[in-house]
Amino acid sequence: MKLFGQQHARRELLRRFPDPGAACGVRLVAAEDGPERGTRMLLMRTGGMDLSILVDRCMDIGDFSFRGIPLGWQFPAGFRAPWLTDLESEDGLGLHRAFSGFWLTCGFDHMRRATRDTAAHFGSNMRSEMVHPLHGRGALTPATLRGYGADWIGDELMLWAEGEMRQVFMFGENLAVRRRLEAMAGAATLTVTDVVTNDGFVATPHMLLYHINAGWPLLDEGARVQVDSAEIVHPPPPAPGNVLPGPDIANRQSVVLHRPRAGDDGFSCASLINDRLGLSLTVEFDTRVLPWFQEWRCFGEGVYALGLEPLTNRNGTRQELDAAGEIRRLAPGES
Repeated sequence: MKLFGQQHARRELLRRFPDPGAACGVRLVAAEDGPERGTRMLLMRTGGMDLSILVDRCMDIGDFSFRGIPLGWQFPAGFRAPWLTDLESEDGLGLHRAFSGFWLTCGFDHMRRATRDTAAHFGSNMRSEMVHPLHGRGALTPATLRGYGADWIGDELMLWAEGEMRQVFMFGENLAVRRRLEAMAGAATLTVTDVVTNDGFVATPHMLLYHINAGWPLLDEGARVQVDSAEIVHPPPPAPGNVLPGPDIANRQSVVLHRPRAGDDGFSCASLINDRLGLSLTVEFDTRVLPWFQEWRCFGEGVYALGLEPLTNRNGTRQELDAAGEIRRLAPGES
């Protein structure tokens, strides 16, 4: 294991450092003040990366920093307790009352704008249509915590956390999402693995978008976006060299949609690079289940964020995508 610039075998490290938990480990805590009060968090430290995993918010990532430099974007909403927010309020924009953090999961059966759609496929005589709030219900779904800890694998120390979220409606969807996060002590890579399963008995639509949000100082005037893109599908085209501007009140938000180029292993990637800091953030994702990628560019004053976002579907209304056969349906028992 390489920790603080030195390579260590397990026994040699323990001779000097009897409790590696002083530098790398996972701890369960709860917020005790303001709108975050009562929200469970797992604090994961690798000896380089520090992050908070929001157990009561889909096991998403709140704070995220590398060697003391914050990489993730945050908004004054904070990591608001999910029971304080009605997602269907404000014409389906309730999520904007709680939108903050490095990683927000949008899904599990809807993403993008709030809308209504048919519920006929569930065969209930109690409702004919479904309400889909902005980006679905995933981001504010509390997890059942399956476990967390630090396990030695030979001379490497693996930090991990696992939880399960469930989105259910009587005579409707029954989707379970098992999430596992892993990082090796001393390393600069975080791996997130999600398994979405239809535990119901009716084929159910499934949509997913990972809202991975970078903020200042990694995002700054002169920083660059680099996407392994086969095609830019949705305008506006990026600036030459994809060099980003500073905050501008007129530059509210836009989306650049890419058809990513996959490698031999099916994975593609995108990076935000800050040459002044000598630092970059790279998102790697499996195009076999996430065949699209978009940049969410929100450069207005007081917001200033960049989203690096793998997702299941291109732009379009839910009805347009469904008519084109582009919304995946999980069969009963399918993952």
